[in-house]
Amino acid sequence: MKFRRTMLYVPGNNSGMVKDAHIYRSDSIMFDLEDSVALKEKDAARFLVFNALKTLFYGEIEKVVRINSLDGPFGRDDVYAMVAAGVDAIRLPKTETPEDIHVMEGVVEAAERKYGRPVGSTRLMAAIESAKGILNAREIALASPRLTAIAIGAEDYVTDLHTTRSPEGTEIFVARSLLVMAARAAGIMAIDTVYSDVNNEEGFIRETKLAKQLGFDGKSVIHPLQIPLVNAVYTPTREEIDRALRITAAIKEAEERGSGVVSVDGKMVDKPIVERALRTLELARASGIEINQEVRR
Repeated sequence: MKFRRTMLYVPGNNSGMVKDAHIYRSDSIMFDLEDSVALKEKDAARFLVFNALKTLFYGEIEKVVRINSLDGPFGRDDVYAMVAAGVDAIRLPKTETPEDIHVMEGVVEAAERKYGRPVGSTRLMAAIESAKGILNAREIALASPRLTAIAIGAEDYVTDLHTTRSPEGTEIFVARSLLVMAARAAGIMAIDTVYSDVNNEEGFIRETKLAKQLGFDGKSVIHPLQIPLVNAVYTPTREEIDRALRITAAIKEAEERGSGVVSVDGKMVDKPIVERALRTLELARASGIEINQEVRR
């Protein structure tokens, strides 16, 4: 399973960050050609990211590029350059309708055919950043088999609502919940928004815990120091790992006995509990924890 606990934003016009982004070991790197790049630097940023993807080795880290809107003068050139460079996924900004996904699909497929990449090999992600987009989140999430994740962009969203972000996140709670439900209905991942106050570690951890509890698979980050904080929140505790091992062991024993009844710690175990246990073990392995199959009683 591919985990996206952390997606590190990297401005596409910052050569130092583009070159060194992999050393921070985020699950994904998102090179940004949109909001963080001034108009006069758009072409130069595209060229920089293109060459980085072609020549630098980022290991197993997923490489994502947020392009400019297809409605503007830069978006299509962004798509063709990134597909030619072999990017893993293209992230659409400000997605509001399933038609936005369909149009992008057509452009990406044309680029794949032009540059000899297998059709369908370039994945898509969608950033939802408006009330209209949130209300269409389910249809967006189901719009294409290329779509692997949807993300909420809080700054544009709260501006669209005529409000501002608060430390508690009250104004985006409903949007977060709707986005996660849309992702689950489509069987794709949900990525939480950035936390822009890099000096407020306590607030960042609090927001990350909320995102995890709501069901988000991970969080976008704007500073390398935020990566280990997110990973720590998403790393299962020893107690959670041990319980997951007890559950999987009990299921195996029941299957060997031909029994359909399973109980762990005095409680009946059904399919949802087993699924949570398996995900706990997968997260633990992704966090670098060695799983000892001997169950701690």
